[in-house]
Amino acid sequence: MKPKGLYFLYSGALLLYAGQGLASGVVIDKIYHPYVQPMEQEFEWRGIFQDQQPGVADNLQVQRFGYGRSVSDRWWLEMYVSGEGSDEENFDVNAYELETKWQLTEQGEFWADWGLLFELEKQANKDAWDFSTGLLAEKEWGKWSGVANLFVKNEWGSATENNWSAKVGLQARYRYSRAFEPAIEFYGGESTRGLGPAFMGQFRLGTKRQLRWEAGAIFGLDDKSPNRTFRFSLEFEF
Repeated sequence: MKPKGLYFLYSGALLLYAGQGLASGVVIDKIYHPYVQPMEQEFEWRGIFQDQQPGVADNLQVQRFGYGRSVSDRWWLEMYVSGEGSDEENFDVNAYELETKWQLTEQGEFWADWGLLFELEKQANKDAWDFSTGLLAEKEWGKWSGVANLFVKNEWGSATENNWSAKVGLQARYRYSRAFEPAIEFYGGESTRGLGPAFMGQFRLGTKRQLRWEAGAIFGLDDKSPNRTFRFSLEFEF
């Protein structure tokens, strides 16, 4: 990747350090792209599996099941049901989430493509809410793509502390073929620094139908981070 591309990816990490002292949750999850495809719908499954991390139950798993669709050529809306489990607690539904994405620019219109993501989450059976705002940016250099996600989250409710947190996700992806794209990803938050490989691709299943898949292995860079985190996702688009 060109030096300018590396600068784009890692300059976003500066916002990570602005979030020091803020609360944090599960940081390693999904890298979002800023694009919206008109007239598209999808079913999505995401799974996060992490092992030892100080202050977090061992072998934590978080899974999300969602349905989304474009509501215009610039807006995307998706709803999720989330479940969580660990060595200490059985897997159970723990949250409901509403997510919307706004594509700000046309692809290739400026030096990078931009979007915003908004997420509202409610804990199941608890007065605990959080709202996140994320800035999404993507830039292409030949067969390389660089993506940056920068999020700020506010939590409130009688069952949680009222606080703020910040996180960053960065990805450098090589578009080898439609079915296989290797990448390297970095995630950061107050209690997480992780780096590792990811792989993704898509398969056509007929007219306007395709299956997107992703798999990644992220390794902790310090003693506060989970040792290993595996992330997976499947999206059936139609």
